[in-house]
Amino acid sequence: MQFLKSFYIHHTFFKYLAILSACFILSYGFKSLYPIAWLLTLVLIGLFLFDIFLLYGTAKGIGADRLLPKKLSNSDLNPVTVNFKTEYPFKTWISVIDELPVQFQKRDFEYKTILIKGNEATFEYNVRPVDRGEYVFGNLNIYASSPLRIVKRRFTFQKDRMVPVYPSIVQMQQYDFLAISNRISDVGLKKIRRIGHTQEFEQIKDYVRGDDIRTINWKATAKRHQLMVNQYQDEKSQPVYSIIDTGRVMKMPFNGLKLLDYAINSTLAFSNVALKRNDKTGLIGFSKNIGTFVPAAQKPTHLNTILEQLYNIDTEFTDSDFGILYGHIKRKINHRSLLLFYTNFEHISALKRQLPFLLALSKKHVLVVIFFENSELETLISSDAENLQAIYHKTIAEKFSLEKKLMQKELQNYGIQTILTRPEELTINAINKYLEIKARGLL
Repeated sequence: MQFLKSFYIHHTFFKYLAILSACFILSYGFKSLYPIAWLLTLVLIGLFLFDIFLLYGTAKGIGADRLLPKKLSNSDLNPVTVNFKTEYPFKTWISVIDELPVQFQKRDFEYKTILIKGNEATFEYNVRPVDRGEYVFGNLNIYASSPLRIVKRRFTFQKDRMVPVYPSIVQMQQYDFLAISNRISDVGLKKIRRIGHTQEFEQIKDYVRGDDIRTINWKATAKRHQLMVNQYQDEKSQPVYSIIDTGRVMKMPFNGLKLLDYAINSTLAFSNVALKRNDKTGLIGFSKNIGTFVPAAQKPTHLNTILEQLYNIDTEFTDSDFGILYGHIKRKINHRSLLLFYTNFEHISALKRQLPFLLALSKKHVLVVIFFENSELETLISSDAENLQAIYHKTIAEKFSLEKKLMQKELQNYGIQTILTRPEELTINAINKYLEIKARGLL
């Protein structure tokens, strides 16, 4: 039974059969071809049996191993490495077919190469998941053929290997490095001019041109006989919460990734940066009810707690209840905090329904409402209209785009910090707003 499961006919064998069939057909007109056709048939049968002996005469002809990461990073290219080696004493034609998880919907994955005895080969391919959850890799199938290429033998390795797909760890690590090296502006974040200063004293230093003259320490200046200034640092250990709307408005996909997953990836990277800058980070996920709540903390393992909670968040097909959110924050968050609120509004009427709750939150906390531009509409607006129908579509798209900007203006008129961003630029803009608020001492 094991033999039958691993035994396959090579496609070259059917070419040999086609040649034999042609010989038998031609033998009707050329009688001398008839015995030659039978001779070729016997030769093919002999080669067929000999090829089976070559492939199955060695018990472990092929060894292989698939190297998978412990966790896949959502929306990023994740490398998968396959190593294999032949023990056959002849040149071997290798075909590798890896059974990828059903989420990728890829049915034509194949890699081919030729190996000689004792040689090892490695190849790497990338997978890009766009949904969090469990991804099951099926069999790693290696098909081996001898130089005769009449039959194939299948070797199977690593059946049903499950790998979880977590929020974008790659993106988090990217901004982690930039936060430590203070090079966040290298990826598009603007430098923020400090307005005033906080009151957390750091040190007394020599005055240099550009220092605020209001910070001159006159006692130290008298002692040193040169101008000395007090230097202050940003206040630390301030609570910062990421609030994620998990309602139906976050189900909309862009570039294969839902708005919810853009918000989750941004939350992970932002929380990591905030922790590196010694602030406390927390998390709230809500729709009809509060689904996730992680109080703000600064423990060494707190980022792992946030990561696990983000992994389990999912979109619900209901309208979110902002009243439930307001009541929860009023009860659970007693200190003035920075609230980064990831949601989306497609119509100004939807914003006005929730505006009373947003205003109530902004009275006790620093609220930043983050919602999304429709990047596909922006592409349509920038394209040329070639007919009447295209002009109509472009006009409607411009109307929706203008309405987004009006919603942003409406929130700003009430003193609510706002980010209107393209989905792919969400993380950059969220971190930039956090740095701006810290630099201006608004928290």
